[in-house]
Amino acid sequence: MKKYNKLVRDKIPEIIEQDGRKVVCHVLSEEEYVAELDKKLSEEVNEYKEDKNLEEMADVLEVLYSICQARGYTIKELEAKRKEKADARGGFQEKIFLEYVE
Repeated sequence: MKKYNKLVRDKIPEIIEQDGRKVVCHVLSEEEYVAELDKKLSEEVNEYKEDKNLEEMADVLEVLYSICQARGYTIKELEAKRKEKADARGGFQEKIFLEYVE
């Protein structure tokens, strides 16, 4: 028996059971869910930092979208805020590294 004690994607229990294994899980409260999403974001960012591939980037984005919705925002609002900040302060495409300010 392997213990995970972590938030997983919705279809994971079904996938595990299709493999002939028994799954024990429960549905989180809203408060627990938001806390676990924050942990999951750290987990996924760390996985991205190790592997730096598109799959890990997609996982980070999926968790961010879930956090956004769990906190009462829409993906449209998130994208609008991202664009607003990019328009006002720029993005990161120009690769500027600020050394210091006097």
